[in-house]
Amino acid sequence: MNSAKSDWLIPAGLIALSIVPAVAGTVRLAQLAGGAAITPENARFFAAPLPVVLHIPAVIVYSILGAFQFSAGFRRRRRGWHRAAGRILVPCGLLAALSGLWMAHFYSWPEGDGQLLYVERLVFGSAMVVSIVLAVNAIRLRNFASHGEWMIRAYAIGLGAGTQVLTHLPWFLLVGGKPGELPRAVLMGAGWAINIVVAEWIIRTRAARPSAVDLLQPRRQRGITISR
Repeated sequence: MNSAKSDWLIPAGLIALSIVPAVAGTVRLAQLAGGAAITPENARFFAAPLPVVLHIPAVIVYSILGAFQFSAGFRRRRRGWHRAAGRILVPCGLLAALSGLWMAHFYSWPEGDGQLLYVERLVFGSAMVVSIVLAVNAIRLRNFASHGEWMIRAYAIGLGAGTQVLTHLPWFLLVGGKPGELPRAVLMGAGWAINIVVAEWIIRTRAARPSAVDLLQPRRQRGITISR
């Protein structure tokens, strides 16, 4: 496999992971716009549509645009693209996380949700906000390595919905039906946990092998800081 093709494997995989949540979110927006029948499952969205209307496009842009940050070759060919994309990704990431926190706290819980899942959503949503803020502060201090690490963590959390589709799949295949409160919380938490473990593995691999291809930043910007 040539390097050009392999360089796009990770972004393509991340985009594929985002497809199911993106399609589900688009259907949700279409239901709200088209005045679909109100059910116990969607009543909370019709009662307060603004948070979900903000949340879904922000998540879609964040997950798909952010995937291209993992193509080192693309970034080398378009050196100004990373900064321009970052100016979109940061507000979209914050909007996605903050609207998600609002919905977790103020929306009524649908069937299958419970206290544990509520806490998980608050913890991971808050961690995403903190990660993005720390990433922005790091780039302000020209600490490029730290900036990349915190953005990886934020992206991993933001992509949780895609991995949660996969963690739920064995349940649907082996058990069938909707999981109860505890199994659902475990399956949802597993999606976030898997992404965070992978993110930390990427970060530590980059730190241990500085000569390897850098997933998020050009080679000339490696290291903790760059002075001018």
